Amino acid sequence: MRKDTLSWLGPVLLALALAAALWFFWARSEAPEPELVPDQAPADAPVEAEDEQPEHPLAATQEPPAEQPELRPLPPLGQSDEYFKLELDDLFGERLSERLVENDLIERIVATVDNLPRDQIAERIRPMTAVPGQLLVREGEEEGEYYLDPANYERYEPLVSTVTTADTDQVEEAYRRFYPLMQKAYTDLGYPDDYFNDRVIEVIDHLLETPEVDEPIRLVRPHVFYEFADPGLEELSPGQKLLLRMGGDNASAVKLKLRELRDRISANREEGA
Repeated sequence: MRKDTLSWLGPVLLALALAAALWFFWARSEAPEPELVPDQAPADAPVEAEDEQPEHPLAATQEPPAEQPELRPLPPLGQSDEYFKLELDDLFGERLSERLVENDLIERIVATVDNLPRDQIAERIRPMTAVPGQLLVREGEEEGEYYLDPANYERYEPLVSTVTTADTDQVEEAYRRFYPLMQKAYTDLGYPDDYFNDRVIEVIDHLLETPEVDEPIRLVRPHVFYEFADPGLEELSPGQKLLLRMGGDNASAVKLKLRELRDRISANREEGA
């Protein structure tokens, strides 16, 4: 396994919140990983914007309620960091917000979410600082045999708890409120004709497909970094590998929240739900 720097989801959308939090808690095992450029939409991809409609259109937020007269209009994306951090602090508390980067927070969160199903994620787009410590591994009885130490799972518990116990109604409301800025960041990332909420749904579905495996998980170390001994697991995306590394209980809690969020922001949400 490579020295990972994923600071998952700390955003206003639990998929984002979970993506930034997971990015944040992705364990670092050895030397720093080379910086990678995030994938972009193919430049020659056919564009039919006039015919395409969002698969999961997100209803706009309502006018600020009377009990929230202090709610300000959204700032431009380039001036949104301080405002967005205050929102995240209200939703998730200092445990999450103190780890946030200083600049381009929404842009980094959007890029992280987009990259979770891909082959690699660039360290430079992480929305949160890395947690100290290394991946915990124990040796097996045979030479060259390693296992993911279950004690490693404890490192994920504080942030997973912070995210999964957040008030879902407030998280959804904040996501819808800040969505125009997220869509702008997604457009700037190289998807001028795509809809970010559709991508969020797609990423959530991808993460929910992460297989459940028997623990402890066997590892190999062919070179410097540890890898999953099962080739099928090693071929999983960064987001799916992270769910495996955090342990079954933490992964189940994250998946439960992701399903809850998906139900709230998908086009097939029941009226009045």
